Amino acid sequence: MDARPKSLTVQVADLLQHAIRSGVYPVGTKLPSGKALGRMYGVSQAVIREATERLRAKGLIDSRQGSGCTVKARTEANGFRVLSSDAADRLELASVFELRMDLEGAAAALAAVRRTDADLAELSGILNDLGGKIHDLDAGVELDLAFHTAVAEATHNPYYVALLSYLNLQVRQAVHAARYNALVNEPLAHTVQREHRAVFDAIRERDPQRARAAVMLHLQHAACHLELDLPGRERETGLPTTIARGATRDEAAAID
Repeated sequence: MDARPKSLTVQVADLLQHAIRSGVYPVGTKLPSGKALGRMYGVSQAVIREATERLRAKGLIDSRQGSGCTVKARTEANGFRVLSSDAADRLELASVFELRMDLEGAAAALAAVRRTDADLAELSGILNDLGGKIHDLDAGVELDLAFHTAVAEATHNPYYVALLSYLNLQVRQAVHAARYNALVNEPLAHTVQREHRAVFDAIRERDPQRARAAVMLHLQHAACHLELDLPGRERETGLPTTIARGATRDEAAAID
């Protein structure tokens, strides 16, 4: 039995889940606003955001920007889920970073081929906002997530966006861990911004291989800075070891 104390996020999520299950918030109704819930439970809006993400990941609510949270079910769905523990351990966090490498690397490559001028404008705007919030953890997490979501949207394949949205809680935890680490290690925050810029530049220049590599390198660096172990992957690229070695041989052959 796990005797660890529950985090504020988990406590609030449990209270909201109980309220939904008991009919305080019936299916089809909206939850109170984030500010109202924060006052109700005496916590910050950041805690409320994470708590509602937990409920959304369980299939209990739908949440949309600007529309609030709507109750969709009284009992949770039993679908695919990761990071199920209250406080993700290092193995789980490493697994999420590995999943992101392959999923978001593929999305970036497609985005480089399919992006429109509107996609570039969206990515550029988020990137500029992110540059102005480098030392703001909460805002940085939200904008970081928005940037990666905008890359997925630039694929014009709705399932990339849908999958990232479904994994939002898990990805949020990974982004929060990475940005907190960058914030307390001052030079890293600016390095992260340069890595985002490299992803944007590759997509703008319609270079799918460079876009994939830039995303994988960005996530691999974050995993390394967090001292996460990703066995079988090259520390320099994030690629599986045999693929990375094969790519090196191919590059050498091309030079010859």
